[in-house]
Amino acid sequence: QLQLVQSGGGSVMPGGSLGLSCAASGSAQSGYFWAWFRQSPGKEREGVAAISPIRNDTWYDNSVKGRFTISRDNAKNTLSLQMTSLKPEDTAMYYCAAGRLYSGYPWYSPSRYDDWGQGTQVTVSS
Repeated sequence: QLQLVQSGGGSVMPGGSLGLSCAASGSAQSGYFWAWFRQSPGKEREGVAAISPIRNDTWYDNSVKGRFTISRDNAKNTLSLQMTSLKPEDTAMYYCAAGRLYSGYPWYSPSRYDDWGQGTQVTVSS
């Protein structure tokens, strides 16, 4: 089991940038499949981006592709999400997640992840 502690987030104007971090402890980071999810009030949790240590493959939801970048820092056991050109519709609670490397669930399914961060709020407004 991993313990995931998030940092970052906050309020930003449309078009601005923001970075999120997720520090992992308890198990080897390299043995996990990582993702960022977000959830707005009244909405289901949706996948934002994911990264696998196998070939460093990445996946992005179409709504954030070209604006967000997911990355890993193995030395620091940290997962990051760099967000640029932020839009009001990006406003949500953001969660990092970790799961097994191989799963029958797609990357954007919450069901494929075993451990979750506590969440951090991102608000984009003028």
